[in-house]
Amino acid sequence: MIDSDHAALSVRRQCELLGLNRSTLYYEPVPVPDDDLKLMRLIDRQYLKTPFYGSRRMTVWLRKRGHMVNRKRVQRLMRLMGLEAIYPKQTTVYAPGHKVYPYLLRGVEIVRPNQVWSTDITFIPLRRGFLYLVAILDWYSRRVLSWRVSNTMDVTFCLEALAEALKRFGAPEIFNTDQGSQFTSEAFTSVLLAAEIAISMDGRGRALDNVFVERLWRTVKYENIFIMDYATGAELISGLTKYFAFYNRERPHQSLSNHTPDEVYRLSLAL
Repeated sequence: MIDSDHAALSVRRQCELLGLNRSTLYYEPVPVPDDDLKLMRLIDRQYLKTPFYGSRRMTVWLRKRGHMVNRKRVQRLMRLMGLEAIYPKQTTVYAPGHKVYPYLLRGVEIVRPNQVWSTDITFIPLRRGFLYLVAILDWYSRRVLSWRVSNTMDVTFCLEALAEALKRFGAPEIFNTDQGSQFTSEAFTSVLLAAEIAISMDGRGRALDNVFVERLWRTVKYENIFIMDYATGAELISGLTKYFAFYNRERPHQSLSNHTPDEVYRLSLAL
């Protein structure tokens, strides 16, 4: 996808045109002990099946499969992966001092594109390390509007994805996120407020508040990430570029009467 020997375009300019962060292009996988990486892969797969498993249950599940781990180690790995058990509980703030906005979508009927967008971050295993993926999704059409990968969970790659989506598709009426520190940060919320977008935030640990993005992660991982077993960040970016094009333009969705997200998004806007 990036040609370092291109006669006319520098690597910097190619990254700008593709909307990629240069640091991600040159990323070398985080050196993780083989045992930890193996456990993280197992936890990631099981979490897709049982997102209500916290570190206690995940430890029991791993031990039953012959992995002699203690809960403290599983807690550490799940924190590194950005995973938390999903179950109803009191709403709390992830980042002290960050404003948390109320959830606005309970009982709201989603009837048109750009009515509601949402975003989330997920852990992506590589052959010898890992990255994080953020995506912005239109709830009505399920279209992936933008995405980025990063080797850290700071707000920068989330802002890059948001800027691209706003530039290409305009502003939604409501933007829904979880209470992660990236999305409650002033850097992120100020962009939404400046665009006069209503901010909605999930109750902490409530998967159904952001169910469409959770379903997207399951689809992406089972249909692409786990199959391809990417070795490097560059391979991952190239593979996801192709996969999200397929997801938006060619993959029929049963919930969309077997239309593609692109068809639903563009036709509904035209009408």
